[in-house]
Amino acid sequence: LLDKSDKYDSRDVERLQQDDKWVENYLIWRHDVVDDTLKMIDESFQWRKEYTVNDLTESVLPKWLFENGSLFLHGYDREGYKLFWFRVKHHIRDPKQQLEKKKLVAFWLEHYAKRDHGKPVTVVFDMAETGISHIDLDFVRFIVNCFTDYYPNFLTKIVIFEMPWIMNAAFKIVKGWLGPDAISMLKFTNKSDVQEYISGEYLPPHMGGTDSFKYSYPPLVDDDFQTPLCENGPITSEDEPESKEEIDADTKETGELNEEQNPNQKKMNSIEQISKSEESDKTEFKPKNAKKALTTFKGPLLHISPAEELYFGSKETGEKKCLIVLTNVTKNIVAFKVRTTAPEKYRVKPSNSSCEPGTSLDIIVSLHGGFAASLQDRFLIMAAEMDQSSGAGIPELAQFWKEVPRTKVMEHRLRCHVVESSKPSSLTLKENTFNIPAKTNEDLHIQLTRLLQINKRLQEQIDRCLWFQQLSVVLSLLSVTVVAFCFYLLYPQRS
Repeated sequence: LLDKSDKYDSRDVERLQQDDKWVENYLIWRHDVVDDTLKMIDESFQWRKEYTVNDLTESVLPKWLFENGSLFLHGYDREGYKLFWFRVKHHIRDPKQQLEKKKLVAFWLEHYAKRDHGKPVTVVFDMAETGISHIDLDFVRFIVNCFTDYYPNFLTKIVIFEMPWIMNAAFKIVKGWLGPDAISMLKFTNKSDVQEYISGEYLPPHMGGTDSFKYSYPPLVDDDFQTPLCENGPITSEDEPESKEEIDADTKETGELNEEQNPNQKKMNSIEQISKSEESDKTEFKPKNAKKALTTFKGPLLHISPAEELYFGSKETGEKKCLIVLTNVTKNIVAFKVRTTAPEKYRVKPSNSSCEPGTSLDIIVSLHGGFAASLQDRFLIMAAEMDQSSGAGIPELAQFWKEVPRTKVMEHRLRCHVVESSKPSSLTLKENTFNIPAKTNEDLHIQLTRLLQINKRLQEQIDRCLWFQQLSVVLSLLSVTVVAFCFYLLYPQRS
């Protein structure tokens, strides 16, 4: 495959060599059949180069494409997967515009794949108010091919809303392009049953929902955060009364964490972060039920643990707090903000502060007011480097965020994962420890595949270690033999 690298973008080849998750997704999508997997990689890499996927930005696509509003990402289905909307009534078949429209599809898919680390999406074909002029089988086939041939393991389902009877024949053709797996993902719905897949809060009124979202451009839709943003939860007076012990613990926690920052502390890798979290958790001011992270997102300014999801328990388990660990990997002070899509639910401490060079900072995310965490809740961590001469007080931070260019701001998003059912505490802890989501056959298959790959890599490392050990033993025996032979030769001469 790599011998044909002139057919591919070198960035894709490099990523293939370094990104095990990407390779794993190709294997899963092709049911671990290596020949089929290699064929898919070959076809998708050629397509990625042809459509210059790695270089697709807002600036290289016509502005009218974004203003049209026929394609965009917004909201989540009931399983917590992002919705990729295709508003068919805004699409008019025009061969002259076809290539640019296809590149817009590629732009959105790549934009989301890179931003959310390949988290799968649910496609929604909203076919309300459509007719014969909107039928464009070539374009539909392209969208389907993106998921079946180019973006592996990236599709959960295709929700088709109110398909007109005149399109029945057309969709029989579409079904012919799909394999059995993809056909099972088609969900034909209308106003009465679409909420089986998408809750009303993410459905527009014409689909029977309550989502007041109105697409507009510019700016590019920041689709995770259409709801008002807040840097903290409700003020204390609006919360349920807290115990004196909890208030004292939070106060002591904040104070001692700030006092412990040491500019000369070495940068910590993910394992060291875990160790620090575990040690700190034993001290009296650490919240006892805050979840510790075992995964780390390694950004250019901050390393963030956990990498993707905050784990909250059900009402039965009573787990109300999660821990986010930020590690500054630069040589300057890094200012940060934490925002949430559900400000009425959460309190974040600290939510707007700074982190010294080479140090780690713990952020406590807690549920308040009797609220429960939801799969749709999101957190946004924003970070930017400050000049050494800048102060890090509240006034300086406020002024800094007003002036810092958006291009210099690092952003990272975290999802919420909720343990719904009541289970024995030991089982709940084990699942959260390994970041295992709700068990489905597909999830188990993915987890098993990952474990097998990790086991294979560990076995290879062990084999190498054993080989080096055996080599060391042989060399040691050889050295002892040589030394003994030298003594044997020298002994008669002395006597």
